[in-house]
Parts: sequence; structure tokens; C-alpha cells
Amino acid sequence: MEKDAQDGPLDAFDRKLLTELSKNGRLPVTELARRIGLSKSPTQARLKRLEAQGYILGYRALLDPEKLDRDHVAFVEVRLTDTREAALAAFNAAVIGVPEIETCHLIAGQFDYLLKIRVRDMRAYREILAEVVSELPHVSSTSTHVSMQAVKDAAL
Repeated sequence: MEKDAQDGPLDAFDRKLLTELSKNGRLPVTELARRIGLSKSPTQARLKRLEAQGYILGYRALLDPEKLDRDHVAFVEVRLTDTREAALAAFNAAVIGVPEIETCHLIAGQFDYLLKIRVRDMRAYREILAEVVSELPHVSSTSTHVSMQAVKDAAL
């Protein structure tokens, strides 16, 4: 018998549904239903519930960075001069407006943030570092690690 918990924990069908969608977000509901072992209507209801509850944040296309001339990846450790909440908020807000910064994580450790920057080549990276990253609010220093190859690069 199928569980219909509106706000409860995820069950096995929910987890299967999320796993299948994470592999291919464009699956038709009928195929998704077949893969998780339910009929179309309960699958659609689960999909809508998982979207409404925030488990599914959205759908997007995965783009080929090489074809888009953005296959140079650098990871940048950033140290700030000030780590009080106002300084962190200012840095966070500024980072959101930089398209070359693909990800930004606040880190507990020897530095404050870890950025993943994706650009055309080393020259473009140097420009972004000098003209953008170094000018972000409260930046005191940076350290760069250049990716030679992405062995595994997958979102949740």
C-alpha cells in the first residue's frame, strides 16, 4: 500500500523519484512512474509535493563548459580582514553578482571562503582575480589551486 505522507519523512518511492530526477530531470512522468514502480497519478502527486516542500529546487540544463569556452577551473581560498556578520553578508552579496564564480562556500579552517571559478583560460582567470575577486568586500588574501582535470563533478 502506498504511503501518502504530506509532510513526513521521505519514503522509498520519494527517494527513488529524487534519484531518477537527479540523473535526468527531463524524464516524462510516465517513464518516471515506471522507474519508481508507481502509476502516473501518484507519481505526479509526489513530484508536486516534493517541489512544494522544497526537496526539488528547480530544473536546469547541464552545459558543456568546453564548448562554451569556460573549461578552465580554479579553486580560490579567500581570507577576509573581518569575519563579523556584516562583513560576511557584504562578501556574500558581492559574490552573487560575479558570473565567473560558480560556487562559494564559507569554510571553517585556515581560510574563510572557497570559491570555484570557471573561465576561458589562465589570462581570464588572472583578470578576474585581480579586478574582481581581490576587490570583493573585506578580502585580505587569496590562494589559488588550478584544476588539471575534473575526475568527478556532479551535483546532488
